[in-house]
Order: sequence, then C-alpha cells, then structure tokens
Amino acid sequence: MQAQDLFKTVRDNATKVVNNPNSSDEEIQINQFKVTALNYLSMMVQKRGLKKDTYFYDSQAVNMTSFITDFQVNLEKARAISPAKRMEIMKIYTDASKFNPMFKDTDKERANAYVNDKSTLTPFCLDTDWEKAYDQATTLTKAALK
Repeated sequence: MQAQDLFKTVRDNATKVVNNPNSSDEEIQINQFKVTALNYLSMMVQKRGLKKDTYFYDSQAVNMTSFITDFQVNLEKARAISPAKRMEIMKIYTDASKFNPMFKDTDKERANAYVNDKSTLTPFCLDTDWEKAYDQATTLTKAALK
C-alpha cells in the first residue's frame, strides 16, 4: 500500500467531481471544499515542518468525508423537524469544525473562508482536526435529534 492511499483517493475523487462537466453545482461545491481542505492540511504540515505518518493523513481524509456526509444527512433529518432544529444542527457542525483546530492557524481569514461564506454548502473551518470534530458533531447531533 502506498503512503496516504486514502488521503490521495479522497482528494483525487473530489477533484474528478469538480472537473466533471456533468457534476451538479452542489456536488462541485462540496467536493471543492474537500480538495481545498485536504490541500490546506498538506500545506500546513509541510509549512510547519511536521512529520506525519500515513495514518494521520488517511484518518483526517476519512473523518472529513464522514463529517460532511453525516452533516448532509442530519441536516435533512433536522429540516423535517423544524427550521430551528436545522439551524441547531448547522451550528453543531460549524462549531465542531471551528473549535477543534489542527494547527491553530493565525490567518483566520484563510482558515474561516468557508465559515464566513454564507452561500456555501460546507460552512466549515479549514483548520480542523477532522477526527475530533467528527466525534464531537456525532455526539452532539445524536442528542439533538432524539
């Protein structure tokens, strides 16, 4: 197995969706976030001279993908309950991404570019430890949707 197999697969698949002229706007937007987030992760590791193993990259990619998928599913469940519940779920996921930083990036404009974009389908921070964010969002969402 090559280093970062899952990481590269997630990034490559997301890039294919973004570049596919048959992809919907929603698919493009969601997958553009995935590409951007994974590129950000890789750039920050290199910029900081950190040594990370295959597990780190793969775990971050898989947890980010699960985070986004669960967000979409749970947002639909909440939408069926009430607009207030939908907003609660959105806040749970947005906060989970914002309050579980991986690098504590001081460039908040860059890190929060998607959070600050009110038209995005993926209002998440790029500077996220996706494993921790996924665990937090999963726990809080289960309680919120009971």
